[in-house]
Amino acid sequence: MSYLNISRLKISYGEKVVLHNIDLAVAKGEMIALLGPSGCGKTTLLNALCGFINVNAGDISIAGRDITHSAPEQRNITMVFQSYALWPHLTVAKNIGYGLKLRKWRREDIDRRVEELLQIVNLVGLAEMKVTELSGGQRQRVALARALAIEPDVLVLDEPLSNLDAKVRLNVRHEIKSLQKRLGFTSLIVTHDQQEALVMADRIAVLNQGRIEQIGTPEDIYQRPATPFVADFMGADNRISSVDIQRCPQITLHASADSLLPPGQQQMIYFRSADVGIGQLTDSRPDQGLIIEGTVEQSAFLGNLYRHSVRCNNHLLLADAGACWQAGSSVRLHVPATALHIFASSHVR
Repeated sequence: MSYLNISRLKISYGEKVVLHNIDLAVAKGEMIALLGPSGCGKTTLLNALCGFINVNAGDISIAGRDITHSAPEQRNITMVFQSYALWPHLTVAKNIGYGLKLRKWRREDIDRRVEELLQIVNLVGLAEMKVTELSGGQRQRVALARALAIEPDVLVLDEPLSNLDAKVRLNVRHEIKSLQKRLGFTSLIVTHDQQEALVMADRIAVLNQGRIEQIGTPEDIYQRPATPFVADFMGADNRISSVDIQRCPQITLHASADSLLPPGQQQMIYFRSADVGIGQLTDSRPDQGLIIEGTVEQSAFLGNLYRHSVRCNNHLLLADAGACWQAGSSVRLHVPATALHIFASSHVR
């Protein structure tokens, strides 16, 4: 049974519809990532959930309590903002306890709760420091502790890690996920970072142009994309049409019958550079999957691998390998049938 339920939600700004009949059910203690490109409606959905904007149609409820038209302060939902939104003139302790003070908690109870949260977010000993003296990762922990202080029904995180450098971001996202599992709070996180969503979320909702294209576990979204948009957004950066395969003798496809669409129906095939094997033309030819013969145009060193651009007629495809293939090399690319995402061309937008 769902704990947070969003049903047929519609949001418009004037004549422009931003969210189209959104349905989303979240279980208690679950973390859902809202993933999608800029302008797809992720933050608008969060703002509607928090009561910052009005809804045109639909319902929002928590534990059976309708909050669709409730004021923000009546929803018991807290948000961790991208900018942290901390009070710069206050100490760490006073920032964390600010919401409790507004709720007229007793001073000794506030102090006890703040000390508990400082331990939870690994900020023990920093209570009397000004937040301006903290690192980005520490500020994010303060913002998280402040949000958790009032024990919200739902915790909302809007691009919470985007202001952190890469190394700190990796640490903090694991800390937030560990904390969510430990405390069991229900949470929605907005991000445009696919890896961040895969690491942190129990399920992912991929949004595109105000609609949810697919909801599923990280494994489902990554390995079994339901639409061409999801496949492309989740890193399937190569694509070839069935027409190209028919016209080009350098490209052949041998896939299991259940992965192919009915005969005569045009197809678009998506696959990731990480799933492409590179070999010499003299190597034994695979008997299944997608096989492409082409010429290496350039390579880029990415640290743990090389990403190659391979030309086959009018197609420029990307393929990753541990070793660097020199420009001008004639190669054979192979993609296993299990790594191919095949859709009807009519579904490609």
